Amino acid sequence: MATTVPLEKGLGDEQPGAPSLTGGAPAPAPSAPGVLRVLTRDVGAVLSAAYILLIVLMALLAPLIVKLGGWGPYEFDPNAIDPNLAGVPLGDFGGAGGEHWFGVEPGNGRDIFARIVYGARVSMLIALSATALTTLLGVVFGLLAGFHGGRVDWVISRVMDFLMAFPALIFMIAVLSALPAGNRSVLLVVVISVFGWPYLARIVRGQTMSLARREFVEAARASGASSVSIVFREILPNLRSTIVVMVTLAIPGYIGTEAGLSFLGVGVVPPTPSWGQMIASSVTWYSVVPTYFAIPGAFLFLLVLSFTVLGDRLRTVLGPEIGVR
Repeated sequence: MATTVPLEKGLGDEQPGAPSLTGGAPAPAPSAPGVLRVLTRDVGAVLSAAYILLIVLMALLAPLIVKLGGWGPYEFDPNAIDPNLAGVPLGDFGGAGGEHWFGVEPGNGRDIFARIVYGARVSMLIALSATALTTLLGVVFGLLAGFHGGRVDWVISRVMDFLMAFPALIFMIAVLSALPAGNRSVLLVVVISVFGWPYLARIVRGQTMSLARREFVEAARASGASSVSIVFREILPNLRSTIVVMVTLAIPGYIGTEAGLSFLGVGVVPPTPSWGQMIASSVTWYSVVPTYFAIPGAFLFLLVLSFTVLGDRLRTVLGPEIGVR
């Protein structure tokens, strides 16, 4: 039986979820407490996790947080802008102060703080929903292709090749432009997931094919275990590390995709707040009110960076040979 590699050694000899050097079952993945111990010693991982937690709390508690600021995301404050200067915010830093903490949007006087908070809810909801659907599709089709092989593998692989070779961004823009504006968040999740699942499925397929030939799987077959039992008891548990890392690294990509589509005008429809939409609106004002561009840009940049750093640290801890796109 394979021995567990101590987490502090960096998992250099046997990778979790990879075939054991002794020819038996894969080396067990590090335990959750062990992973947490390593991550808490990493300053980058701690800061990234703290910022992600802050954004998640903003998304969950948006109505309560906005009440603290005193302005809703759809309220206009005509007294905060100068109508004689095309709606330029009154005061320094875009009108930032005690009444409007991050200032107001030029031209209409909507509170930027409230828009940022509700924009976090939109970004996280779409990104997490797309990640959940992508993970479900990727794991299911990857397991089917890798475990059954043959014709099933050929069909699924050809579908993956087609979707991965297709110009996804162009298709997303075309589809979202042609569809009605209603339920745009749901459409974004579906369109992103259609083009996102093959990347995870390809990695799951490859590792499943490797695991399906191992001695412990053959032993389970010889003992009369069903295919379903083998997949869920023998193969899927050994894919947990790969799935966790891939999911963590996929979220920032989907956040950026949503922001990019909203920036292009085919994503979240106004007046629903979106960081990408706010950045697009600030383009004509950045030389006059740079904070209008800088604030949503900074929130978006830090969120994507935090997920990327955390995912990279997880990949290092759980297994540096895990493939990523």
